[in-house]
Amino acid sequence: MAGKQIVGKATKRVLAAASGGGHWEQLMLLRGTLEKYDVRFATTDTSLAEQHQVKNASILPDCNQDTPFRAALCAMAALWTVARLRPDVVISTGAAPGFFCIVAGRLIGAKTLWIDSVANGEELSMCGRLSKTFAHECLTQWESLCGDPQPSYRGAVL
Repeated sequence: MAGKQIVGKATKRVLAAASGGGHWEQLMLLRGTLEKYDVRFATTDTSLAEQHQVKNASILPDCNQDTPFRAALCAMAALWTVARLRPDVVISTGAAPGFFCIVAGRLIGAKTLWIDSVANGEELSMCGRLSKTFAHECLTQWESLCGDPQPSYRGAVL
């Protein structure tokens, strides 16, 4: 599917998703690179989007492995967001809401990229481990955690 026309040139639609805190801050460090595409952001807190002047951010319910009902709601919201936006690429820096966007992206045929949080220096997060299976590319920000074939190490966003 062709992306939005920008200055006479088709570009890729990108959905960049992250929950609050460090995940969102790391995603915002990639914002300059992402904005050369038709990028939409998804996060778990409206105030985070406002704080970074992100317009039209999709808001997902925050969840984790200890909140199964909210995780189910988040998975449905992520599926709806991805189905509505039809991105060519889904990228996430974590955590569970971003992982659900990765899975939904796979369901519609989008390319998917998981970047595990820099906070996970000892081992991949649970969603990072799952993303080794579900994402087209899974990156770690710690060289000592790279594996064969995934996760790959290509540096850190910080």
